[in-house]
Amino acid sequence: MSAAAFAESFALLRTKKFGTFWFASFLSNIGTWAQQVAQPWLLLSLGASPFLLGLDSFALAAPVFLLTLIGGALADSADRRETILKFQTAQMLCPVLIVVILVTHTAQPWMIIGLSLVVGITDGLSMPSFQSIVPSIVERQQISNGLALNATQFNLSRILGPAIAGLLMTSVGAVGAFGVSALSYVPFILVVIWILPKGATSLVKTQRFAFSQMRTNVRHVVSQPLLRGALMTVFVSSVMCAPLVVFSPVLVKVSLNGDVSHFSLAVGSFGVGGLLGAVSLLALDEKRDRRRISSAFAIVYSLAVALASQSRSQWLLPVLFALAGYSMTMTNTSANTLLQSAASSTIRGQTVSLFMLVMRGGMALGALITGLSVTLLGVRDALLVNGILALSIQYVIARSWGKTGVTSD
Repeated sequence: MSAAAFAESFALLRTKKFGTFWFASFLSNIGTWAQQVAQPWLLLSLGASPFLLGLDSFALAAPVFLLTLIGGALADSADRRETILKFQTAQMLCPVLIVVILVTHTAQPWMIIGLSLVVGITDGLSMPSFQSIVPSIVERQQISNGLALNATQFNLSRILGPAIAGLLMTSVGAVGAFGVSALSYVPFILVVIWILPKGATSLVKTQRFAFSQMRTNVRHVVSQPLLRGALMTVFVSSVMCAPLVVFSPVLVKVSLNGDVSHFSLAVGSFGVGGLLGAVSLLALDEKRDRRRISSAFAIVYSLAVALASQSRSQWLLPVLFALAGYSMTMTNTSANTLLQSAASSTIRGQTVSLFMLVMRGGMALGALITGLSVTLLGVRDALLVNGILALSIQYVIARSWGKTGVTSD
């Protein structure tokens, strides 16, 4: 780590395009995290079971399985500006509708879950285009810094969003958090209109969407052992470790007898850890092997989940959540950097879609499976099993991945 690396990384924020995009994304993610805290607590307040809590998370992330590869193909062949604007506008209407049903006192768990499904569909189709923005507005050698800075704003919003949600829910109620979420889309949509020219596709302007080409691009990425190892590491973490945050309201409310302030503190601490992880990545030399960093912190992430599941202190839990957040950012961002740095600009959207598939799709699968195991075993034992299994599998992946030679596209 060095001061020079920090200075070089933060210099990107002074550029007009990246700096504006960073700030708009930051505001948007604050709203998103405010809703992420309010929604599971709202479901519990409406009488939803732990299984329905997992089903809501599954509905939010499951469309990734079916749509994110198509979204990646759209990012490489269609107008990225139009794709993002259409789906982000549709997504903005979901918290607006939740505000309406809360104000009219007609909210039911199935309504919340249904709207989560809509958000999941729009995410699956638009996120590869969104994730492709950073590599398109920075130089290739700056991709790692750009992604680390993006992770910084994401995790900073993960601190502020839950804090804002906690204040709003204890004062005006959940409707305030969903209102903030709806408004947070506006600056991001305006910046996308400005930052992306109309017709912003990949370098292959004449490329048309085709399933055969999509399959070819996917096979090209997963056939490389180095990139396949990155995808496997993220997938295991997403399936087995990400449920820690999904079921944190159950862990806090049922196991520790905490309230919404304890819940927002735990989620906010996860964001603090993630922010520290992103800052740590900014200070790393670009030549450092991201493969080893990703594997090492995937193992630490698994251990943090196992320890958090057994915590009986409302004050120790945030510390363990911070460790989990730090480890998650280190492992996922390192893997993402490796993938995007190695990808050709003509299939970068497809590469990003594979990352989103294993991360978001893994989270969906993990939420559903863990929802069932929480119902059968209880939240403590279910998360403990997740942590131990993840630790074992990540160790095996790390040993195999560590022997992989570096390849180039």
